[in-house]
Amino acid sequence: MESFFSFILYPVSAILWFWHKVFGAVLGPDNGFAWALSVFFLVFSLRVVLLKPAISQLRAGRKMAKFAPQIQKLREKYKNDRQRMAQEMQKLQSEHGVNPLGGCLPALLQIPVFLSLFHVLRNFTPGAQSNFIFDRAGVESFINASIFGAKLSNWITQPEAELALFGTDRTSMMVVGIPLMLVASVATFFTMRLSVKKQTDAAMANPQSAMMAKFMMYIAPVGAIISGWFLPIAVLLYWLANNVWTLGQQHFLTKKIDREQEREKAKEIEAKKAAPRPKPGQKPVRAEAKNDEEDAEPAAATTGGTTQSGGAKQAGGTNGQRPGTRPGGKKNRPGKQAASAKKGKKRR
Repeated sequence: MESFFSFILYPVSAILWFWHKVFGAVLGPDNGFAWALSVFFLVFSLRVVLLKPAISQLRAGRKMAKFAPQIQKLREKYKNDRQRMAQEMQKLQSEHGVNPLGGCLPALLQIPVFLSLFHVLRNFTPGAQSNFIFDRAGVESFINASIFGAKLSNWITQPEAELALFGTDRTSMMVVGIPLMLVASVATFFTMRLSVKKQTDAAMANPQSAMMAKFMMYIAPVGAIISGWFLPIAVLLYWLANNVWTLGQQHFLTKKIDREQEREKAKEIEAKKAAPRPKPGQKPVRAEAKNDEEDAEPAAATTGGTTQSGGAKQAGGTNGQRPGTRPGGKKNRPGKQAASAKKGKKRR
């Protein structure tokens, strides 16, 4: 493991060394709270580095929420052809500029950091000459540091002989470890609860997704309590700091993305208001209809000329009168003439 994670073991131990120098200068190099604060700020330093991927993750999630109905349609349409469904979904994601792996990046980057910190803390053993960046004095300082009698590199279920070798006992480890486990569990619960609350309705509409989200919301805090019995106190401090940071980061970034979306909606509304609208009572003219009218104008002009010419000839043949009209411009009405003829016969 040391050779595999060597590219990150030294940076992690270097950050821990730097913050210990800062807090050790104020509280003392062997002070347990100085080492605890060093672990806390190690977490904060790493999470600041991962802040930009976290923002990208949240934005990608919001973008995917917009075309979630389209994804559902693709699943229903290609439910019997998984290869075609994967191709269409990948095409849809590329059109919207969403990378599904971007959402997993912050979590994936934290795994090697967690394993590296665990490995660094396990190497703080009595008699060790060095521990990556730390020299012998740094190793002894960590071993001598304690919080209310609990050593940072030990865990509750460790054998009594090993605990005695570090100068502590199980009771002292439980007095410090159990409250840390409970606080870390509560922080994990609220972090998972906020994550579930911020999920979209489209995601929660899937019964399996909703069930899995609620299951993880309750099982993750239980996992924090169970695993806390087998993890060093310093790792519990890391877990607590990580969950507290995640809880605050989710609240802050959610507010930030909400404001960004509100500004985008306001711009869209202003763009719609600024767009030209037809006058009251005027029908909107489409571009195609307008082009058809322009094409029809020359044909209408040609047809009109022919009609006028023919009309002139006809007018010439009837002395300028329309067919079926009497002199003086009055129209001939056959029905009325027949009625007048019948009345004349009766009078006779």
